[in-house]
Amino acid sequence: MTSEHAATAFLDDHGTVSGTGSQAMVLRGRLDVGSTGGIWRKIRKSLDKTRARTLDLDVSGLEYVDSSGLALFSELKDHLQSQGGALRLVGLRSDLHPRLQYFQESAQVAVHPRRRPGILEKFGRGAEVLFQDVRELVGYVGAFTAGFAKAVRHPGTIRWRDFWLNCETVGANAVLIIALIGFLMGLIISFQSAMPLRMFGAEIYVARLLGLSMIRELGPLVTAIILAGRSGASFAAELGTMKINEELNALTTMGLDPIRLLVVPRMLAAMFMTPLLTMLFIIFSLIGGAVVMLSLGYPLITYTTQVTMSVGVTDLFSGLFKAFVFSILVGWIGCVRGLQTGHGAWAVGAATTSAVVSGIILIAVADGIFAVVYYVFNY
Repeated sequence: MTSEHAATAFLDDHGTVSGTGSQAMVLRGRLDVGSTGGIWRKIRKSLDKTRARTLDLDVSGLEYVDSSGLALFSELKDHLQSQGGALRLVGLRSDLHPRLQYFQESAQVAVHPRRRPGILEKFGRGAEVLFQDVRELVGYVGAFTAGFAKAVRHPGTIRWRDFWLNCETVGANAVLIIALIGFLMGLIISFQSAMPLRMFGAEIYVARLLGLSMIRELGPLVTAIILAGRSGASFAAELGTMKINEELNALTTMGLDPIRLLVVPRMLAAMFMTPLLTMLFIIFSLIGGAVVMLSLGYPLITYTTQVTMSVGVTDLFSGLFKAFVFSILVGWIGCVRGLQTGHGAWAVGAATTSAVVSGIILIAVADGIFAVVYYVFNY
């Protein structure tokens, strides 16, 4: 066990008292991963034999100590303290004191993990997190309102270049997916509705069903959900990355308002482009329905007549108004989650996921409120 590359433990023959006494040992050389295991076994064997509860360990002759040696000191200390004794390190170098303390603190955390909370505790913590989240959301409403009010009073303060760039990102780049999904939904809904109605010779009413459902409900709803997963996530990721890189703090330090500078152009772009995308979705969904009706042998004029008879200008404006409100929710929650981004590599991903989920939930809640309000006013 003794070599020039390994630490050597020497037992002091005198100074050991059976049962309650102390024992002295000496370590010198290198205390590393190759020598620690053997020294640990020898010390434990000697302590079990003499039944000593206190160990005076002279480490003044150590030339090198790595993490294995620090683990040896920590384990010896815990072992002796569990038996009512103590470990005294004699001659420990000054540079090893902070390393040993840090290692013991880390080991203490690892050995004693946090207690798993119960169901009631989890429910309470979740309620607290929800309350804090709602509180922050309401606070951001005031900040956004103040930013918009200032932008309306002073339009020159808006970064119009960013506004048009976000219009391209939110609107122009989403035209293809909006048109494709609108066409496919109109095609599928018309086909699935026509088959049962054909049994009663009433497949012509598919045009009315499609027009009402798309213009009043599905057009604004589906468009908003697509934008929540696309533009809302983009807003959260962009602002979250800026926060992690401390760019938002830099703007605040320079006396610039991040909300007016970054949030207002994005929300204006969402509010401007979402109704237009909703119109595009409705048009392509009606085109999909027309393909189905033409395949069933109905002329195009009959299909368009049925659609125009079933819906009016009021229905169109009500659907576009819903899309406008949904755009505010999508842009607002995306920007809020971006500004709420924490620190760490996972923060941007968490903010993006939260923006999409929260946006879809808010859209569903708002759509339910619109359904009740429209029912009350129409009937």
